[in-house]
Amino acid sequence: MRLKRHLFMMLMSGMACASATASSHAEDKKNSNADNSSQWVVTLGTSVEYGPNFPGSKHSSYSGMPSIDIRSADEPDEFSAPDDNIDYGLLEFNGVEIGPVLGFRDSRILSDERKLRGVHEVKWDFDLGLFAQYWISENQFRVRGELRHAVLHDSGLVADLGADWFLPINDQIVLSAGPRLSFANQRYMKTYFSVTPQDAAANGSITPFNAGAGISSVGLAISAKYDVTPDWSVQVYHRYDCLVGDAADSPIVARFGSPNQFTFGVTLTKAFTIDF
Repeated sequence: MRLKRHLFMMLMSGMACASATASSHAEDKKNSNADNSSQWVVTLGTSVEYGPNFPGSKHSSYSGMPSIDIRSADEPDEFSAPDDNIDYGLLEFNGVEIGPVLGFRDSRILSDERKLRGVHEVKWDFDLGLFAQYWISENQFRVRGELRHAVLHDSGLVADLGADWFLPINDQIVLSAGPRLSFANQRYMKTYFSVTPQDAAANGSITPFNAGAGISSVGLAISAKYDVTPDWSVQVYHRYDCLVGDAADSPIVARFGSPNQFTFGVTLTKAFTIDF
């Protein structure tokens, strides 16, 4: 598990402890101010994934990712896909929910693929942006888009589009599936898939390649969620992405990697009710 993932897991552990403390304290006060309290539900989660070391890699490793959801207790608990990034809905217009979204970008270092010696490394990063989603059929069929830009190292802009169909099997089990499509600007493509003349000279076995903006991948995400208790749930999921266009044609992928990207994961979540 990479260092950046350790930091995120530590952050999530601290948030979970704080939320549990707040929930316990709120419960102590509940009887004295129940009439004046407003309740919020905070759902914290942690995922363990087995997926590509970096975009286009043919090797995989384990990593961890956090998740968080905050809603008023009187709001319904909407279904979500396992690859949704961390978001918060601020506006709703004609059924379209819009708000900020936070994601994370993988690094690429020499230890991930020794055959890429001499090729520029890529630092991990946060990306921030906006998401928008619309339920064509409430808690059954949803379309969603995210537009995110790197924060720390200027690794460009990405746009992810997806649709998800949710199928409740019973009160505890929900299945979901849906297609994925990703776009990237030239800066992102250059960061992850271009090979500069200097890279090629230092590596000695690949030629320069200039990756342009466009569709970077198409894919599919599927999941199954099981509510163990009203507060605890576990979800297993799989996402397949096929790199296309310049992303697939890059020597980083075509010579040393693979356009077929498989990610498997398990997410555990716990919901806390906080009274104010």
